[in-house]
Amino acid sequence: MSVSPQPRRVMITAMGCATAAGLDMESSWQSMLAGKSAVTKIESIDTDGFASKIAAEIKDFDPTNYMDAKEARRTDRSVQLSYCATRDCLRDRNFDNVDGDRVGVVIGSGIGGIITLEKQHEVLLKRGPNKLSPFFIPMMISDMSSGQISIAYQFKGPNYAAVSACASSGNAIADSFLLIRSGLTDAVLTGGTEASVTALSLGGFCALRALSTRNDEPEKASRPFDLKRDGFVLGEGAGILFLEELEHARKHGSPIIAELVGVGLTGDAHHITSPAPNGEGAVRAMKQALEVAGLKPSEVDYINAHGTSTQLNDASETAAIKEVFGDHAANLKISSTKSMHGHILGAGAAVELIVSVLTIRDGKIAPTINQEFPDPECDLDYVPNEMQSQDVNVALSNSFGFGGHNCTLIVKRYTEA
Repeated sequence: MSVSPQPRRVMITAMGCATAAGLDMESSWQSMLAGKSAVTKIESIDTDGFASKIAAEIKDFDPTNYMDAKEARRTDRSVQLSYCATRDCLRDRNFDNVDGDRVGVVIGSGIGGIITLEKQHEVLLKRGPNKLSPFFIPMMISDMSSGQISIAYQFKGPNYAAVSACASSGNAIADSFLLIRSGLTDAVLTGGTEASVTALSLGGFCALRALSTRNDEPEKASRPFDLKRDGFVLGEGAGILFLEELEHARKHGSPIIAELVGVGLTGDAHHITSPAPNGEGAVRAMKQALEVAGLKPSEVDYINAHGTSTQLNDASETAAIKEVFGDHAANLKISSTKSMHGHILGAGAAVELIVSVLTIRDGKIAPTINQEFPDPECDLDYVPNEMQSQDVNVALSNSFGFGGHNCTLIVKRYTEA
């Protein structure tokens, strides 16, 4: 192993995702560009008695399309979704000539195998400890996506999960960037996965009063930056990216989609659920990412906002953007695709970074839907309701998590220089 004395360039050479908008990246992307909401009434659990009865739930998902039936029985839905996104990401790749010892897997999850936890707890209460599955623990723990996928592809580099609530996959990607940049590894499969549409998690978020209760109009429930927003909408899915050091990508003929150039990681040290006043932690994360990228604020064209559709987050993120970008904030295109695919918690940052890269690739900006009532505190250009076409060279993506975790990622169009 050799560690590079100079920072190395990090390329994004493959991407894949599974969301309620589509079980692959391209169909998810086209749905978002069309401004379609994937939020519906929850079908997988009985929502009687719950304040919120809606989610961006993946329908008709068959894990045996991505793994054999025996393996599917021994994995949580969160792992199954990460397999789906990984297959989408690596569908055209051959690793026969790649040194697997130099390829890592870092996949984040905020909650992990909560479906398995809930089911096995019921078994414990009704049938006793001797009836628990021997696979209960490995099915439940958050690192099983990274562990299982590394086995499937024989990637033997750094292997672990990042857990920082709704910033988890952002931290996973940031860690992967730093691993490659330092020379500890040449490539990392990274991102996040989450499958938390369960009675326990839905009830917990309802108890926090964090979720939208616009149950009669599910498609209008997630409305980031809108005056009448009333909470976020739970989503599920996975987003996976393959990152490679530039020379490694060239050597193996990998198609370079974009370059990951900046990461910012900060803590609020303020409150377990509420953001710091005026988004102070988010300000530092964005400034740090710009510094790492060697970019001026005026060079950023687009921001994929954390934009959860909660009162505090959307106002504080808007204030933070204004603080970082000054007069240029008025020129930025900003959107929250959570308005369509819901809040995928620990997987949200990965899916939204993929959206940011596709924005650069296609010159199309997905909208923030349900922008109907202007909020005086949220007065920037959120690309309301309809897709816009514009050349984008630099995109920034924000993700913030309970516990005061802030993560900013910056991608730009790849150039030789």
